[in-house]
Amino acid sequence: MTFRKLFVVAAAVTALGVAAGAAFAQTAQQKTLIDSAKAAGVVGEQADGYLGVRQPASADAALQAAVRATNDGRRAVYARSAAEAGTTADVAGARMFESQLLPRISSGQWYRNTQGQWVQR
Repeated sequence: MTFRKLFVVAAAVTALGVAAGAAFAQTAQQKTLIDSAKAAGVVGEQADGYLGVRQPASADAALQAAVRATNDGRRAVYARSAAEAGTTADVAGARMFESQLLPRISSGQWYRNTQGQWVQR
C-alpha cells in the first residue's frame, strides 16, 4: 500500500470515528432503523462507502430519511478526509468501505460490490 493510500485510509478511519459520534447524535432510533433494515436485507453497505436501499418497496419514509442522514454525514466526512489527503471524496469513501465497512458486515447481510451487484455475506 502506498503512503498516499495509507494516509487516506488512516484519515478515513479517524473521520469515521467522528462520523460515528455524529451519527449517534442523530438519534438512536435512526441507528436502530438502519440496523434492523440491514438485518432484514432492505439496506446494505455499498462499495462507494455509502448505505444503499436494496429493497426500495420495503423502505418507509423514516428509514429513507435515516439512510439519507447517515449518507449526508458520511459525505461530509469523506470530503474532509479527501481534502486532507489530497484526493477525492469518492476515493476516500471507497477506501473506507474496503478498510472499515466491509469487514464489519455480518453474515447474512447484503452489500453492493464494485460491479454494482448486491451480494449476501
